[in-house]
Amino acid sequence: MLPSMGEGVMEATIITWLFNEGDNVKEDDSVVEIATDKVDSDVPTPVSGKIVKILKQKDEVAKVGEAIAILEIEGEGTASEEAKTETPAAAPDAETLKTIEEPSQTVAASNVEFSGDLYLSPLVKSIAQQENISETELKSIKGSGLEGRITKEDILAYVANRGNQPAQQAAPVQAASTPQPAVSAPAATVPVNAGDEIIPMDRMRKIIAENMVKAKQIAPHVTSFIETDVTNVVKWRNKNKAAFEKREGEKLTFMPIFVKAVVKAIQDFPMINVSVNGDNIIKKKNINIGMATALPDGNLIVPVIKNADQLSLSGLAKAINDLAYRARNKKLRPEDTQGATYTISNVGSFGNLMGTPIIPQPQVAILAIGAIVKKPAVLETADGDVIAIRNLMFMSHSYDHRVVDGSLGGMMLKHVHDYLENWDLNTEI
Repeated sequence: MLPSMGEGVMEATIITWLFNEGDNVKEDDSVVEIATDKVDSDVPTPVSGKIVKILKQKDEVAKVGEAIAILEIEGEGTASEEAKTETPAAAPDAETLKTIEEPSQTVAASNVEFSGDLYLSPLVKSIAQQENISETELKSIKGSGLEGRITKEDILAYVANRGNQPAQQAAPVQAASTPQPAVSAPAATVPVNAGDEIIPMDRMRKIIAENMVKAKQIAPHVTSFIETDVTNVVKWRNKNKAAFEKREGEKLTFMPIFVKAVVKAIQDFPMINVSVNGDNIIKKKNINIGMATALPDGNLIVPVIKNADQLSLSGLAKAINDLAYRARNKKLRPEDTQGATYTISNVGSFGNLMGTPIIPQPQVAILAIGAIVKKPAVLETADGDVIAIRNLMFMSHSYDHRVVDGSLGGMMLKHVHDYLENWDLNTEI
């Protein structure tokens, strides 16, 4: 059956089966590629056996917990004899099929109390039934999950406030005065001329397009810029990268240093680590840093370094390398792209000096880091000003002006700048 893929992920689309009906598979073999609105990933088989029947075909959607294939289990020694006794060689018997497909049937059976246009997870349905919440009340709850679905937190918040206000007004997740704008299709049709090539968007590009339009509609963007002397950072990395790779078997890039500086600045200005929920500001306890990563197919994904404030430089380097590798090789799990509270985009990796990235919802700020370039710069010394060759880099900080004013956004950027310019050459890793 389709395994759980993290909170808020209720379903996935079958991209392709890696085995056919009748094929034997071994435990932990990746048998199918799936796609969610967050990430593409493989689903491994939990046991060895033979694929008897594929229940969900390419491009079909499966819900979490729903059966997607029937696997005839094989064993060894005594276990093998027992398997032969219980499961005929040709195909599983009716009782076996019932057992394998039970999760899907259970989900379907629990949906009967509610209309087909109201999808609820088994847990949410259970809470609704226990609290005697009617379908009319459920429809009044504005969900924060995928495509507006009601999550566990949504319904628990509703239950907590149920006695304080009329049911039709109890919308705990999204204030009625600030509805989320919908993504509208372009008003004009683009002409296609002779020789023009029409390239349909793939699934991920459609998701990116929709999310970017929503993000720009929701958050009024403001961007501040600063130029930073990162000569000490360059010197420190050059001094340590060979020893680090020999010791850890890992590359030492600039990104762990940038993340460390950002984390320190967030700790100085925790109101940058927030989200907006209607008329409320949610101040995040964890510091989870999103890392915008370009994929080989040209698309973009943002894996997340969870609890970055609890990691050393060495730990950050390993986490970043691991996420980047798995992102480029389609090995990310859905939970690897969830929960970011602040994002960094390294536009300098493409040779760009600066950029003004779009703030991913529901975050309120994003930092773009430009290319490191050697330039002549004026230095103040005890003997007066001198011109020297330095490693300089532009940074741009885009922030949501609903909750982040220029002073907060600018000071946050200045602190990142100061931490990088004053990087200690004796920092241990």
